Amino acid sequence: MSEIKVKDFTLEEVKKLVWEIKKVDDMLVPGRVYGSKNIIDHLIEDVKLGKDWNALRQIKNVAYLPGIQNYSLALSDVHPGYGFPIGGVGAFDAEKGVVSFAGVGFDANCGVRTMITPLVKEDVLKKQKIILEKFFKEVPAGLGSTGDLKLSMSEIDEVLVKGAEFAFERGYGFKEDLRYIEEGGIVKGANPANVSNKAKQRQFKEVGTLGSGNHYLELQYVDEILDPKIAKVYGLKKNQVLISLHTGSRALGHQTGTDYLKVLSDASRKYNIPIRERELVCAPINSDEGQKYISAEFAAFNCAFANRQVLAHLARKAMIKVFDIDEKEIKTLYDIGHNTCKFEKHKVNGKMKKLLIHRKGSTRAFGPGREEIPEKYRKVGQPVLIGGTMGTCSYILHGTDKGMEDTFGSSAHGAGRRMSRHEAKRTYRGEKLINELSRKGILIKGHGWGGIAEEAPGAYKDADEVVNVMHQTGISKIVVKTKPMVCIKG
Repeated sequence: MSEIKVKDFTLEEVKKLVWEIKKVDDMLVPGRVYGSKNIIDHLIEDVKLGKDWNALRQIKNVAYLPGIQNYSLALSDVHPGYGFPIGGVGAFDAEKGVVSFAGVGFDANCGVRTMITPLVKEDVLKKQKIILEKFFKEVPAGLGSTGDLKLSMSEIDEVLVKGAEFAFERGYGFKEDLRYIEEGGIVKGANPANVSNKAKQRQFKEVGTLGSGNHYLELQYVDEILDPKIAKVYGLKKNQVLISLHTGSRALGHQTGTDYLKVLSDASRKYNIPIRERELVCAPINSDEGQKYISAEFAAFNCAFANRQVLAHLARKAMIKVFDIDEKEIKTLYDIGHNTCKFEKHKVNGKMKKLLIHRKGSTRAFGPGREEIPEKYRKVGQPVLIGGTMGTCSYILHGTDKGMEDTFGSSAHGAGRRMSRHEAKRTYRGEKLINELSRKGILIKGHGWGGIAEEAPGAYKDADEVVNVMHQTGISKIVVKTKPMVCIKG
């Protein structure tokens, strides 16, 4: 096992692909990073270049927060974020710990829904351009886009309490969808009274919109099956066409984060919480400020679930207009968030303990037997949805007992950026990318060349490498690899 020293960091490879930042001075726990040598070298390079905004420093800073358990964790898609690294996990004692804005971020409950269709790859190839245009026309996307579900203030409050169920009651999707959404599509404990009117007003016309940035609607096909047994449980077959959509709570989540930054900043001073990076402002979980923030975030999580439920319905409608299938044949595989904080029970030092798990760009990946998992999947572990890039691949994994023990049932959520959005826009050109991907059989359509350039496959880590780290360490195991055919970007 090797050890690397760079500036004020010492990283030791304690197990294959598992690295630790040694505990020093007032750190309450060590940092732990899952990564190949290539992934680790990229993190170290940021430190050597003197970048203040670097993931290793953020992992270390999280380790000082009161009530943190076991480790400040970073998974293989790790890169710098706002306070917490993206790909970061922090588990906090529910009684003595804190809740941190940076552990969730601005896009609360950004997540992925994957749906299974009865189509195979060849079916889509015959109508690839037609479905691309139909998706672009019928699924609202882009910055400031508006949906066809217009809501009053009281109805927004209802969305924030009922989540995906509100959308279902309005005719979007099927009751069965709710069974295959994390938390059943409703996070309990949401309090709309703790969400500002400004946040609600910004959301009036945005439920059922994809948004911009790295959000997408994609048609994929199953390229490889790595675990036939579990693929069968999930209902996945070779060359089968899947619909995958990635988005979150839109303007409401962003505004809620903005509103609570000052609240949590004041709370950090009030409760004498040592903050080593200003974005890590937080409050004790059981304080008035902490409880209000948590209930507001839970409301934002419900907003995201409702948003994905509406979008899934719109995607279904677009599909049946192009292909000779019934919309009920398009079934939800799973829907899960990756910018969340949730109360969960996990083993710490051999005893079950209630914790508030912050997952920032990290997905819940529960192993077999957990009651939170839909009954159909309970014996094998939940589906873990990992989005790659629009030009390479994505993956579906399953949760494991090893992941429950080592990462509080958490896994990587995507390929993870290796290049900032600004750098990507300097390096790539949207129109050129679309032409290059078209020659590879992948059709892309977006609402701006700049947004497409930001999401260039080359701006991301190697998705295969990121996922293989999770697989080889046993944190989550590969079930299938998928490849893109059609992609709508905001």
